[in-house]
Amino acid sequence: MERKVGSFADEYTPGAQRPDGGKRYRRVMSASTLTGDSVVNNQGEDLGKLHDIMIDTPTGRIAYAVLSFGGFLGMGDKLFAIPWDRLSLDEDNKRFILNIDKQALENAPGFDKDNWPDMGNPSWGSKVYSYYGSRPYWD
Repeated sequence: MERKVGSFADEYTPGAQRPDGGKRYRRVMSASTLTGDSVVNNQGEDLGKLHDIMIDTPTGRIAYAVLSFGGFLGMGDKLFAIPWDRLSLDEDNKRFILNIDKQALENAPGFDKDNWPDMGNPSWGSKVYSYYGSRPYWD
């Protein structure tokens, strides 16, 4: 699938070299091209797929990513709200890296696809951000 580039990122051509020899990466991408991407940890273990990206509409900031993990063929997957700052994009491999042990993810606060929490609830959000050691974006 081709990744869409926003107008602010036109100078970031995929695969282009910077003058210092480093690779340029796009800074603005379509959320629809990121959802469905694989998520792995630093050990290369599969942690699931990026299910959705949640936007805080009053501020325009990404509140968190929703990770789908576990289950079989999409059945029984557990969903996790992941602070956006905990994910790093590996654009070359079209995946995200989440620096967390698989067991720690299994023990993380999660929810099922038919019972989403009130993601605008600061108490719930603080619990999630605290679990991942991130500072809440609204602080």
